[in-house]
Amino acid sequence: MQQRLVNRGVLICLLIGISLLFLAMIKPFLQAVFIAALFAALFTPLYRGFLKYVGDRRSLASALTLLTVILFVVVPLGLLLSVVATQALNIADTAVPWVRQQLATPGTITESLESLPFYSVIEPYRDQAVERLGDLAGLVSGWVVSALKFATLGSFSALLSVLIVLYSLFFFLIDGDRLLFYVLYYLPLNDEDETKLLQRFTSVTRATLKGTAVIGFLQGALAGLALYFAGIPSALFWAVAMMVLSVVPGVGAALVWIPAVFYLLVGEQYVSAIAVAAFCGVVVGTVDNVLRPKLVGNDTQMHELMIFFSTLGGLLMFGFMGFIIGPIIAALFVTLWELYGDEFRDWLPTTAFKPQGRPMELPHDRLKRIRLAESERKESARSAQPGKGKKRKRGG
Repeated sequence: MQQRLVNRGVLICLLIGISLLFLAMIKPFLQAVFIAALFAALFTPLYRGFLKYVGDRRSLASALTLLTVILFVVVPLGLLLSVVATQALNIADTAVPWVRQQLATPGTITESLESLPFYSVIEPYRDQAVERLGDLAGLVSGWVVSALKFATLGSFSALLSVLIVLYSLFFFLIDGDRLLFYVLYYLPLNDEDETKLLQRFTSVTRATLKGTAVIGFLQGALAGLALYFAGIPSALFWAVAMMVLSVVPGVGAALVWIPAVFYLLVGEQYVSAIAVAAFCGVVVGTVDNVLRPKLVGNDTQMHELMIFFSTLGGLLMFGFMGFIIGPIIAALFVTLWELYGDEFRDWLPTTAFKPQGRPMELPHDRLKRIRLAESERKESARSAQPGKGKKRKRGG
């Protein structure tokens, strides 16, 4: 018995050590593999449709799915990014020299500022503002040059990442369900807890992708049209920038259209500035405030503050794909605490503290109620389907 415990201890130590070594070895490719896994989950219905069409030939169905992704996702996205890159270069060639020219002739800036209706408020800070604009111009120009160098040097790395994603996606579509079976088998949890984790993972991934895509497109398109009709140069670039920044709830698109309003005010285009501010503040802001809770919050079952900080923290830790990874980690964090509360509910003492407002419901109790309601809904839907009763009678 003691020898068996020693053997198991040695095996676990070796398992942990070699697993950490393996993860360190594939660390540069983990993000690409994770993206491929997300796309595999997203395009699995399409893959299954092709699988039925080609007669259960898994490799051919996966290849057709991959070709569809390349034609309808990768190629249009590449063309869009090429146009955006061109407009970004135009901005770098025109905006930064314009700012430097304005700073070289402070009288021009003073005249523009004096035309503003609230000039008396900002007059004491005029010299400081001009100095900060100079620092900002130098910072922006340096950032643009560094970004272009990084894009040139990192083009091969980006191409390699895309190829790794597509290559991994091909095999994830074929064997993803088998890989998931192995992961769940080696996970020392019961079936109910594994089901909770899997359901939360898939629901958060689907909600994040769906919500980010819809909200980002709507916010970027609407605000981009507003900037275009207001005469802002390179409106397509700013629209795409707002689509990307919209992954940060509440403040993303505003990081672009608010400076655009100040640009119009300095240019004495007061009507356009007011129109852009009103349209973006009301319409574009409403898109985020109304759709995000419906598309993201309801499916993830997480508080808006948790979604905000997990998205922001994910972006800071994992880069751009952190807008997906962050909420997934937060959702798994919440789910594990729910499992803990359910498993140790007999050990956890009650508390006399009662918060104000609506009655409190423990997270694991809420999760059970939701799952019970969902199972009852599915059962009633199955019983309402015609022919089900006959089949059951014949089977009996």
